[in-house]
Amino acid sequence: MDKGWKGKLLRVDLTAGTCKTEALNEAWAKAYVGGRGLASKYLVEEISPEVEPMSPENKLIMATGPLTGTYGAANGRYMVVTKSPLTGTIASSNSGGYFPSELKYAGFDMIIFEGKSAHPVYLQIHNGKAELIGALHLWGKSTNETEDAILGEFHGDAKVACIGPAGEIGVHYACIVNDKHRAAGRSGVGMVMGSKNLKAVAVRGTGGVKVANPKAYRDAALEAYGMLKENPVTGEGLGALGTPVLVNVMNQSGGLPTRNAQSGTFEGAEAISGEALASSYLKRNKSCLGCIISCGRVTKLVDNKYAGAGEGPEYETLWALGAACGISDLAAITKANYICNEAGMDTITAGSTIGCAMELFEKGLISEEEIGMPLNFGDADAMVKLIEMTGKGEGFGKKIALGSYRLAESYGVPELSMSVKKLEFPAYDARAVQGMGLEYATSNRGACHVRGYLISPEILGLPEKLDPAETDGKAGWLKTFQDFTAVVDSAGVCLFTTFGIGVPQFTKFCNAATGTSMSDAELLEAGDRIYNLERVFNLKAGIDPSQDKLPKRMLEEPLPDGPFKGEVSKLPAMLPDYYEVRGWGSDGIPTGAKLQSLGLA
Repeated sequence: MDKGWKGKLLRVDLTAGTCKTEALNEAWAKAYVGGRGLASKYLVEEISPEVEPMSPENKLIMATGPLTGTYGAANGRYMVVTKSPLTGTIASSNSGGYFPSELKYAGFDMIIFEGKSAHPVYLQIHNGKAELIGALHLWGKSTNETEDAILGEFHGDAKVACIGPAGEIGVHYACIVNDKHRAAGRSGVGMVMGSKNLKAVAVRGTGGVKVANPKAYRDAALEAYGMLKENPVTGEGLGALGTPVLVNVMNQSGGLPTRNAQSGTFEGAEAISGEALASSYLKRNKSCLGCIISCGRVTKLVDNKYAGAGEGPEYETLWALGAACGISDLAAITKANYICNEAGMDTITAGSTIGCAMELFEKGLISEEEIGMPLNFGDADAMVKLIEMTGKGEGFGKKIALGSYRLAESYGVPELSMSVKKLEFPAYDARAVQGMGLEYATSNRGACHVRGYLISPEILGLPEKLDPAETDGKAGWLKTFQDFTAVVDSAGVCLFTTFGIGVPQFTKFCNAATGTSMSDAELLEAGDRIYNLERVFNLKAGIDPSQDKLPKRMLEEPLPDGPFKGEVSKLPAMLPDYYEVRGWGSDGIPTGAKLQSLGLA
């Protein structure tokens, strides 16, 4: 088993301080592809769904896919899978850059961390050999400082994934940052890593990845390259403006949630758009390993009270630290983005929680004395200050560190948290884009856009244009997108490729890499299997179908402006159809026959 998959996993017992190599379960790899699917299968088999996320009994899995590290289209992703401390659901957070491929080159498909170290450590891996190293000297350092220190003491060409201070002090949405500027961002996976006293993973590998059928793989890669270059999003839009290209697009569509989703358009959108970023702080594009899309933004703040340099902000960050907070100061947003990266915090939840706090303040539910400053919508300085306080665990930042649901709940108004299953919405209003509302409600990790990105057909018209206000047929579209996304995440490929290539291309890639002979339908069935596995884990963890819902604001407060003025989410009309096309009961629970058909009984 050395084609696509390396056939090995590394099991690290942090309590005992041991590192052991094991053979990858080949049957599971074929059934769950790799990455998200395979890691979820291992997690489900090895922990109780009722485990406390911050306990040593919870496990943290870093997993690549069979295409990670190959020369195909943007094949450089990995997943971090655990039980989330933010949501209580199964967490699977995705990142790119260079670290994922390096792990494959070092000889491993996956690392399973279990237990808890008695003191801070980091893991060194060099071509199949692994060792835990004391990390007390790294504890408290930023992600940038940590990576620089490790490169100096281990190997200058190593690739590093680490947590910042946020993961150490228990910010509920702490992330794991690799290559300084890429992040497994959502669900609080960095908080779990910090709870285990694991500061970083540093990898150096020179082994490469073999594929089963080199000619077929080359043909698939050339076909994919051509399709991605010809596609208007992957061949032009993302390269020119990166993900921030969506700021003006979504604002003009009336689906840019503003001031904690009190409206759907932002009067300051142009000032925080991709066009504005390109004309001010952008220095150059940057790609993940082997990617032809080149959506990364290398930026630098100059001649401004906010100094700094780094990568980003991305679209979701511009929205969360911008429109969601009523802020149109691009320099302040960019600075807050740098702070989040170095502290190791998810910008979506961070910004959304501050936006929620701003509404609580303006409604008189939080006092200036409690916060330590006024906190009105539009106050850029206060937003930046709160981001700093949160990353350091200071003052009111400790409450922001809980996420918006716990914050709003503590003041008796959980409905003012724009979240599902305690995970905050991304930058798309569910009243303006009906399919995304259904996606938020049914995503296995909470309100998430990258589990079934119906913005592609509903707004961008890819692969075909759907009316965002329509509900008919959205359940079927969403199921297909969710299943396909599960495959993409499991294969180790960037989701952005799916703007230009589809299931047939992924089937060719996977078969040529691994030597399997799946049909398109069988590949999608693997995605269905993964989605149902996650659903069953959540049900056993106490996340029942009553939580397949949206905040009251989405269902009862019509949009006050924009093209969809007067609209609310029509989730109640779509959810029964979704359960039906999933093959679940009307109660939202997978039937025995459905699980049996997927080999999950």
